Amino acid sequence: MQMTAKAVGVVGASGYTGAELLRLLDAHAMLSLEAVTAASMAGRQIADVYPSLGVAYGDRTFEAGLIDDDPTALAERLDGLDAVFLGLPHEAAMHLVPHLMDRVGHIVDLSAAFRLKDATAYPEFYGFEHTETDLLAGAVYGLPELHRKELLGAQLIATPGCHVTAATLALAPLVHAGVVEPRGLIVDSMTGITGAGRAPTDTNIFANIDANTVAYGLHHHRHTPEMEQEIGGRVLFTPHLVPMSRGLLATCHAPAADTDVRHADDIEAAITAAYRDAYADEPFVAVVDGPPSTKACLGANTALVSASYDARTGSVIAMAALDNLTKGASGGALQALNVALGVEETAGLPTIGLQP
Repeated sequence: MQMTAKAVGVVGASGYTGAELLRLLDAHAMLSLEAVTAASMAGRQIADVYPSLGVAYGDRTFEAGLIDDDPTALAERLDGLDAVFLGLPHEAAMHLVPHLMDRVGHIVDLSAAFRLKDATAYPEFYGFEHTETDLLAGAVYGLPELHRKELLGAQLIATPGCHVTAATLALAPLVHAGVVEPRGLIVDSMTGITGAGRAPTDTNIFANIDANTVAYGLHHHRHTPEMEQEIGGRVLFTPHLVPMSRGLLATCHAPAADTDVRHADDIEAAITAAYRDAYADEPFVAVVDGPPSTKACLGANTALVSASYDARTGSVIAMAALDNLTKGASGGALQALNVALGVEETAGLPTIGLQP
């Protein structure tokens, strides 16, 4: 028997992650887009802002979003929907979610408002006090590869950050299997400029990003506690902006465990076994030989991972490539919702990147 399409809404749909959600939702046969809001673009046609979406959305316009930070009218507009995606700033999402809990079936938050289980980390890393600690405790982290069982039927889903998704997919199987030590983990990540958002800033204007690579957030990046929570180890994280529109490559270094008693071949075998056990049945993670590339993941919800052992330094090099807007944000959010709804996990999600 064919399932009736679920009614969904996208709040904050005019940003890059919102536009990516609209692209993916158009290909999802079991979801019907009933609300598309964007405070800054209210009244403008979707196709005017993103011409690529014109064929799918015609003359449809962005509806009004949050008005003066008052969630009342927006919550009433979304009342009765089966699922709502939130593409809002962190604190705005935190304030809106309580008003939606009794009105919609599932909330998929793309901000960091409900990612960290430790509420005391929010003032330090995000600059605000978390006032919804009960909801925070009940939120499910939206990475199906680690939390698929918890996602079944979940009402509040916290979508991971793109850097965290890549680093976790690369390192978590190795840490959890005891192949590497949980301390001394180093994550160097390079991401496309869409990770900096749509609003023009000194960071993302053409003159500053073209032919330029820059590190940012040294020593205290806000994604660090999220990585440590999901990977299960102490992480030194350094992200870099590179001159490409979308894509992310994480190169991770970890000290191999028990190097004094294990031969190099045994460590390589343990790496292979850890990845095989973690990803053999995963539809969106492919273990590859050699370093993965970002272009191979462009526009797809697929992550490519690889790892190898360097006997000279006693270190494991683990790498992950993905599209920061797809698997690293909107695609990952849709994948998590598919699991929560109990529909086919791959529905609406491309697996093959655009190459060349």
